[in-house]
Amino acid sequence: MSQASALRSDAGGPGRKPTGQVSPLSQYVLKLTSRCDLACDHCYVYQHPDQSWRRQPHVMAASTLEQAARRIAEHAAAHGLDTVRVVLHGGEPLLAGADGLAAAAELRRRIEPVARLDLRMQSNGVLLTPRICDVLVAYDVKVGISLDGDLAANDLHRRYASGQSSHAAVLRGLALLRSPEYRSSYAGLLCTIDLANDPVAVYQALLAQEPPQIDFLLPHANWERPPARPDGVPTPYADWLLAVHRRWLADGRPVPIRLLESLLATATGGASRTEAVGLGFADLVVIETDGTFEQVDSLKSAYDGAPATGLDVFRHRVDDAAAHPMIAIRQTGLAGLCATCRACPVVRQCGGGLFAHRYRPGTGFDNPSAYCADLKELIHAMTPTDVPAQRQPTDSLSPAVLDDLGSGYGTVESARHLASVHLGLVRALLVDLSPRVAQDEAAAAGWQLLVDLDLTAPEAVCAVLEHPFVRRWAQRCRDDATADLSYLACVAAAAAIRAGVDAELAVPVRDGTISLPTLGALTGDADDRTATLAVRDGGFTTRLGRRRLTVRPDRPGAPDGWWPVRAATADGYHVLLEDTDPYRDCFDLPVAARLPAVAADGWTRQLARALCRVDVEAGGYSPGLRTLLRAVVPLRPDEGGMQRSAAAGAAFGAVAVAPAPDDAALAVLLVHEVQHLKMHAVLDVCDLFDRQDRRRLRVPWRADPRPVEGVLHGTYAHLAVADVWRRRPGGVAAAAYRRYRDWTDGALDALLGLGALTAAGERFAHRMRDTLDSWS
Repeated sequence: MSQASALRSDAGGPGRKPTGQVSPLSQYVLKLTSRCDLACDHCYVYQHPDQSWRRQPHVMAASTLEQAARRIAEHAAAHGLDTVRVVLHGGEPLLAGADGLAAAAELRRRIEPVARLDLRMQSNGVLLTPRICDVLVAYDVKVGISLDGDLAANDLHRRYASGQSSHAAVLRGLALLRSPEYRSSYAGLLCTIDLANDPVAVYQALLAQEPPQIDFLLPHANWERPPARPDGVPTPYADWLLAVHRRWLADGRPVPIRLLESLLATATGGASRTEAVGLGFADLVVIETDGTFEQVDSLKSAYDGAPATGLDVFRHRVDDAAAHPMIAIRQTGLAGLCATCRACPVVRQCGGGLFAHRYRPGTGFDNPSAYCADLKELIHAMTPTDVPAQRQPTDSLSPAVLDDLGSGYGTVESARHLASVHLGLVRALLVDLSPRVAQDEAAAAGWQLLVDLDLTAPEAVCAVLEHPFVRRWAQRCRDDATADLSYLACVAAAAAIRAGVDAELAVPVRDGTISLPTLGALTGDADDRTATLAVRDGGFTTRLGRRRLTVRPDRPGAPDGWWPVRAATADGYHVLLEDTDPYRDCFDLPVAARLPAVAADGWTRQLARALCRVDVEAGGYSPGLRTLLRAVVPLRPDEGGMQRSAAAGAAFGAVAVAPAPDDAALAVLLVHEVQHLKMHAVLDVCDLFDRQDRRRLRVPWRADPRPVEGVLHGTYAHLAVADVWRRRPGGVAAAAYRRYRDWTDGALDALLGLGALTAAGERFAHRMRDTLDSWS
């Protein structure tokens, strides 16, 4: 049995109005009983690793039910929820009998003074009687019934402990629900897929029961307990569902099939109606018969104790459950998925699949679904070729993360969300390039090495892929077929060196230089176009021209011509001084050549002092800066002595600055440009404004009218600059503070009055306004 058929009617949950840092929960599974009258051999409650049901009371006590209702009402009132959904569940909830169901339905008395109660139940249906149906109708309880098809299909799994068939009893219950007096309580059918059953025959058997809707459930499985697959059939579950899909379309879609309709809706940017697919928020908690809060029930299929939270309705509020890390991460949308999923082109439809299906020992739930291949095939086969391109949804960052960043500041956790989005985008770019690597021998070898290292040394791969200019190179290759695809070998070689993994591969030589991202560059007078790198013991040996050279980046005594990447260090934080990477020239300002040792030493010392100043003078911006800033690129000095700095979306994690007069000035420039990095990352996954709106706004910091995106960027950066000056003493600082504050104030008014911001953009701008107003 599963609660899936009775849950989620829209992507965000009804009446969702997040407050503060806790996203409210609007859906509850209430376990009236912890025992069942059937012995289904595919049941995740009784047949899977978590056996906590054995310690639960058979039936929820009246005092527990009352306290659960009190907690739900308390949470709904605190968060202004207009609707709450409660699913009565088990075990088998009908074991509570007509009187037990009526007592549970008294939830309305406690909850409805503060929120509308959508009360539902999921049942196997064998105990349905006219008296129970009278209770369902009297208390307006909608019931979903589990049925796997005709007699043969249903009895593959859904039998009594004696082995006796349950099919006839379920059909008797469904006949009651189809009758006119009880039809209003009939919610639909839930079918668990078994590949042994004919999909069309199952669909027709379900259709014969005249359900208001049908839902199909993939059998609960994960990477430790993978789904059954016939030999030689790569996507059998997709094939099964596609057979249903074809027949359903041929029949004119006579009844909603929730999984299929959700995939069709998300293909055009719409909302999913099931937690099994899509990027909607999973705002759900389970309350067991003893009053303990648990995570989504399907986690019982992962490992013993997987759904546990250590919380209960007697000692804890629903807010405490909502803040539980494993519940909170399921409300972070795209940012809560693993890097593989974030890089996948169908992620906005698939959503990573059901959370429980992602489990793998060692990596937990930070994996794609065990049904990944099936979901991809199903989506590709179902999605019409003429579907318009999807707009990026505004919920790719959770409301809590968006609010946190919108304040101008941002915690380490929010900054890590942005960094993970960047890494996912880089991986997606590499996946897009992968079909072309066969055309380039060096790139093909590099790709294979990188794939292997991603399994054996993922931290080293991430360290290289997070380097700002790897993304710049990959974007150039994507947009220009003549770009240097063979540089992929340099990326792979850098990862192998960092991992200490032995490898040998050919790398490109450009202008006599071999560039290794994050490590440095080897230069010489060679005319060679390629060189062979033998990577050993965390270093490499190569021949460049007539010279045979060995480099160990982590040891002193490097040969002439090796230009290591330098770094500034402040309290254990390292930021690269990047003056070797060939793809660093992306700031529309001329970058400096390789710095002499004395000049580089001056840069790194000033950088370290500036970073310390940020900690002291602008502590609210320090977590974001230390998490996101990976490299500083020196610019050529301006002939007029102007302070110049820049950030680029194509080089996320890097800022470029011209020599600053002192560390105080450099600190301001760093804070300013890291704000731009944050905004670039937010806009990568969130539509804050209507991109079709071509209107421009006049702003005091530029002579030319600016597009909405430019005004957002400038406002967000100037908010932080004003804050830095606000905290500095003296008349000069006070004047600078007033200037930047007034610029920000006026720009926010213009943005909010233009009508070009999306709902997420309005929310983001109002958070900036809250910060600005708090200074008064």
